[in-house]
Order: sequence, then C-alpha cells, then structure tokens
Amino acid sequence: MENQKLQKVSAVALIVSILPLATFLLVLLKITLPDGVRSIWAGTNIILILVGFCLSIICVKNSESRSVLNIISTTISVVLMLIVIGIFFLALLLNFL
Repeated sequence: MENQKLQKVSAVALIVSILPLATFLLVLLKITLPDGVRSIWAGTNIILILVGFCLSIICVKNSESRSVLNIISTTISVVLMLIVIGIFFLALLLNFL
C-alpha cells in the first residue's frame, strides 16, 4: 500500500520537475510574455522546482521505492535547483558591483 503511494508521488515529482522546462519551449518558439506574466511564470517555476525537489527527496530517501524514475526526477530537480541558486548568487554579486 505504501509502495503504491510512493509510486504516485514519484510520478508527480517527475511531472513537477519537468514543468519548469516548459520555459525553454517558449524561448524556442520565440514567444515573449508581458512583464507581469513573466514574473508570475518565474515565481511559479521556482515553487515547482522546490516542490519537485522535496517530493523527489522523499521518494529517493526510501530505499524500497528507489527506481530510475525517482533518480531521474531527483537529478532534474537538483540541476534546476543549482541553476536557480546560481542565478540568485549572480544577481547578488552583480548588485554589489
């Protein structure tokens, strides 16, 4: 029973981890959004990255439910988290220069 719940959580974690990558689709299609929508989109992406990271860690922490799907979602979440942290520190650095 618990393993089925963790499988559902891992599927949700993968979907939530992939959703921020939809931003790249807009860039490839050369679609520009108004400033307000762009800010909301950025905030949503950050929240989705954090939620995907937390869900992925919950799934990977349990060794019984660890699968390729969980590892992929964790890897995507960690890479996106590192990108967000890098952009944050770069913004701080450029703000003080």
